[in-house]
Parts: sequence; structure tokens; C-alpha cells
Amino acid sequence: MKNFNITRLLVMLVALTLLAAGCAKKPVMEQAVVMEQPTEVAVVEQQPVVAQQIDEDAARRAAAEAAAAEAARRASNNLGRIHFDFDQYTLTTVAKDQLASNAALLKAAPTVKIQIEGHCDERGSDEYNLALGEKRALATKNYLVSLGVAVDRMSVISYGEEMPLDPANSEAAWAKNRRAEFKAQR
Repeated sequence: MKNFNITRLLVMLVALTLLAAGCAKKPVMEQAVVMEQPTEVAVVEQQPVVAQQIDEDAARRAAAEAAAAEAARRASNNLGRIHFDFDQYTLTTVAKDQLASNAALLKAAPTVKIQIEGHCDERGSDEYNLALGEKRALATKNYLVSLGVAVDRMSVISYGEEMPLDPANSEAAWAKNRRAEFKAQR
């Protein structure tokens, strides 16, 4: 019976040892390590993608702003004046062609606002020339609107005969002075 008790005791001891080995913490620690590694890798992999996307967005915005600034500069510097016939405010074919070119520049630079100046030659009274200069500026503005330039981007002013391009008293000088000019507003 003593042998039986020792055998029983040994069997129980082996069972307890196996049970204790089965409950060891090693597998749990291995699982925790395995679970933590993919999380760290995923975070490290996402950071460069986000930073790269932010850099690309900033570069696109900077390029768009530079293009807009260049278009505004071109529009400000390249808006061509137009000329009118004596005592007229109707647009000639040459004037309409120039206004089409000006409209293209203005559409490419949607932030640019302009003032259209109406001018006359020295013949006629001051009041008559101021009124004629305004009609010239308005005819110019209306044509640009018909070409797709927003009306709120343009203002008009008449200088009448006060600001001649050529102060000479000749037909050639008077023809230069009958005009509409464009000034970019800041």
C-alpha cells in the first residue's frame, strides 16, 4: 500500500507539474509582443504617407498661387488701349479685337480688377468731352462683360481731354488721344 501511495503521489506531482507548465506566462507574453509589433509598424508606415500628401498639397497650392500671380502680372502689364473715331463711342473692329485679347488676359487672372479710363481729344467743351469719355469707358466695359469678364471687376472713369497722350494740335495727336485705357486696381 505504501507503493500505491507513492505512485499516487508521483502521478499527482507529475499532473501538477504539467498543469503548472500549461499555465506558464510565456505564451501570453509572446502574444503581447506579437500584437504590439504590427501596431508600431503601421504607425511608422503611415507617417511618411501623410507627410508626403501634405507636402504635395502645399506644392500644388504654391504652384496655383504662383500661376495666379503671373496671370495677374501679365494682365496688369499687357492690357492694350483702344482708340475711337472722332466724336464716337462705338467700338471699331480693331478695338473689338484688342478687347477680346484683353478679356482673355482678364479671365486668366480672375482676381485682377481694372479701371477703364475714357479719354477724348481737345476739341469740344469740357462737359461734352467728360460725357463722351464716360460713354467710351462704358461701351468698353459693356463689351468686356459680353466677352465674359465679371462686371464687378471693372469700374469706369472719364478724364475727357485732361490727360492727352500727345499734346500736339494735329489730327495724328487727336487720334491718339481718343481712347480707352486700362489700369489694374491694387
